[in-house]
Parts: sequence; structure tokens; C-alpha cells
Amino acid sequence: MDLKQYTHADAPDVRSWLLDIHDEVYADDRDPFYSRERFSHYVDLWSGREDWLCISGWEDGGAVGYAYGSKFKPGGWWKGADRPKGVRGRILALSELMVVPQWQGTGRAKQIHDALVNAVEADYVTLLVDSAHPKVQALYEKWGYMKTAEAKSSDDSPLYSVMVRTL
Repeated sequence: MDLKQYTHADAPDVRSWLLDIHDEVYADDRDPFYSRERFSHYVDLWSGREDWLCISGWEDGGAVGYAYGSKFKPGGWWKGADRPKGVRGRILALSELMVVPQWQGTGRAKQIHDALVNAVEADYVTLLVDSAHPKVQALYEKWGYMKTAEAKSSDDSPLYSVMVRTL
């Protein structure tokens, strides 16, 4: 798999492609929370950060998926949750990790994840996982994450497991 890296400066050029992958991943989900319009807000929010970083994977001439995030500013944390005691310093917020259905379950997600995490100087990495998907949470636990809390970022969002990994 070929990996490519994008920064905040590249965001306008990759925005449409990020949204297209999202649409493919959520093609069967009719919940308005997962709509392209709603997701585009989050893409713009995260990619608007100067330290935003995105890693994409490519194989056989097509997209495999991507991961992106940025560091929390000092004192920052996920909306709707308290930062765990002892989690201080440089914290990477992994906002999205998406792999197109064709490549799910092939280990490509971990390769993309690891490339993003290894490209950032951080003491911790944290992410949110929809609590309705225990298999996804279990996968992150295999990757060294620990659930520290639950959070609901908005009235219409799912309940998320807040997960943290020490780097």
C-alpha cells in the first residue's frame, strides 16, 4: 500500500475526496448524523487547524482509506468528556479513520493509523468510538487503547467511548 501525507495547506485539494470516502463508508446509513453535509462540517473544522495531518492509503490504483487529526491545544479535550487524570502533555486527537468497505478487515486500517500516529510528536493519542460498535472498540484495544470514559458530543450524536493510548 502506498501512503500519502497531507497537511492543512492541502486540505482544499483533498476535501472532496475525503467526503467521497465518507459517503462510500456510510452508504447504507440513513441517520442524518452521518450525512455528507454534516460530515463536511467536521472535515472543515479539523482541517482548518494549522497542525492538521492526514494520511491516506492507496492500492491497485484506488483509495484504501485515510486517517486524520491534530493535537489538542493545552487544556483541550473532547466535547462532553473530562480529560483523564494523568493524561497531560502533547495529545493527538485522531478524529477520523475510514477504510472503504473493500479493504476493511485487511490490516490496512492499522497501517494508515500507525503512519499518522508515527508522524506526530505526541505523548498520547485519543479517539472516539461509537459505543454501539463493540467490535471496533475491541480492535482499538488490541492496538493499545484503553476506554477512559463515555461522551456525547451533541444531542443527536451517538454515545462514544473515549479511548486513549500512551505513546
